[in-house]
Amino acid sequence: MSVLLEVNNLSGGYDKGLIIKDISFKIRSGDFLGIIGPNGSGKTTLFRLLSRVLIPKTGTINFDSKNIFKMALKEFCQKTAYCLQNTELNFPFTVLEFVLLGRIPHMKRFEFESKDDIEVAQDSLSLTGSLMLRHKMIDELSSGERQRVFISKALAQCPQLLFLDEPTSHLDIGHQIQILNLLKKLNKENNLTIVLILHDLNLASLYCNRIILLNEGKIFKEGTAEEVLTYQNIEAVYKTVVVVNKHPFSAKPYVFLSGKER
Repeated sequence: MSVLLEVNNLSGGYDKGLIIKDISFKIRSGDFLGIIGPNGSGKTTLFRLLSRVLIPKTGTINFDSKNIFKMALKEFCQKTAYCLQNTELNFPFTVLEFVLLGRIPHMKRFEFESKDDIEVAQDSLSLTGSLMLRHKMIDELSSGERQRVFISKALAQCPQLLFLDEPTSHLDIGHQIQILNLLKKLNKENNLTIVLILHDLNLASLYCNRIILLNEGKIFKEGTAEEVLTYQNIEAVYKTVVVVNKHPFSAKPYVFLSGKER
């Protein structure tokens, strides 16, 4: 697989200091990459750097061999989409109007949405099982419904690379599997490259072909689920005793909590 995004010696953070500290890795076309790690390990800060919300202190981020900070914002937003964890929204948009915002990178200045844009938006809502919500006001939705609508907006951008920050938060187990199955289908059938932050180690194991385990702003381990999700790695980073066995159906690593601190 060709390299789609390459991170070299990246460091960055906020006024108080560095959160991400000199990390390097590659995202290949067709990857389904999971970013895991305890609270405060730098997962969201890393996403903000990769999506141009934060400017790195040092290092480079290249998309298709092009420095992302030298790309026109419109071009960058045509190729990448970012789905936030926080889905609070107080503007009185309908769901369809909100999802249509994902079409802005593909429109000319002051241009109104076309029939094709509306069709793309409605198809994106259908993919997440949210089409029936299209005429509802977004601030009237449940948190789980909003999460699916935010993912629909990201899909409406038709990106090559999709970043998702905890896409299964606020969702019941049925909708968690529905969303992750959808993302996996888009990954396989549309060659959509996906990078997502997950707190659930077992979901990361089940769905991700590669995993990066962050700890204190650095990459502690990178590789397949089998390479990353060992009891030694998990106990060292999360400071809790676990048992790791094979999942009965997938044979992927499955993490059991012991209830004991390390």
